[in-house]
Amino acid sequence: MSENETQQVASADFPTRWGKFRIYGFRGHAGFDGDRVEEAIALVTGDVKSAPPLVRVHSQCLTGDVFHSLRCDCRQQLELSLSMIGNEGAGILIYELQEGRGIGLMAKLQAYELQDAGLDTVEANERLGFKNDYRNFALPAEILKALGVVRVRLLSNNPEKVEALERAGVHVVERVPCEVTPSPHAEEYLKTKKEKLGHLFT
Repeated sequence: MSENETQQVASADFPTRWGKFRIYGFRGHAGFDGDRVEEAIALVTGDVKSAPPLVRVHSQCLTGDVFHSLRCDCRQQLELSLSMIGNEGAGILIYELQEGRGIGLMAKLQAYELQDAGLDTVEANERLGFKNDYRNFALPAEILKALGVVRVRLLSNNPEKVEALERAGVHVVERVPCEVTPSPHAEEYLKTKKEKLGHLFT
């Protein structure tokens, strides 16, 4: 696989409680260090080519998505996105395997430990020697182009996702808020996302 090639490696029917999707597996050289192969999944439903579809780029969060952790809003955002896409009858959810904004699961758990001692999510990452975010969203942009989609309505509170897709040649015609009612356990986390990471919340 060449440096910037993105490969579709599988596709199958994928019924969910939000409707019938098709699931695609993709692999590409789009990691933060440029030479690491990264994998991602795209869930696609309906006609995504005749009008800019609703798109969510969601980063893996094992603790939230699988175990329903209340420390973050990830699972709520995932379910809201699938529900909104299902209700529209067309859209794409890209699920990136980028645990902990790219630092990995074990490092994320170490960051949780530091947060329990009083650090916020950004301070905890820095204490561990990490940047606060390693994602560059290059692979999701290449996946959208591989699916024939270059204009999207992006479900996101993160202006960096909008800028990254635009830089990669995918035009974001609208940013659709992806806001949920947070658990009290996630309030400090969301406050840090807003104040230090520039996420947009009403």
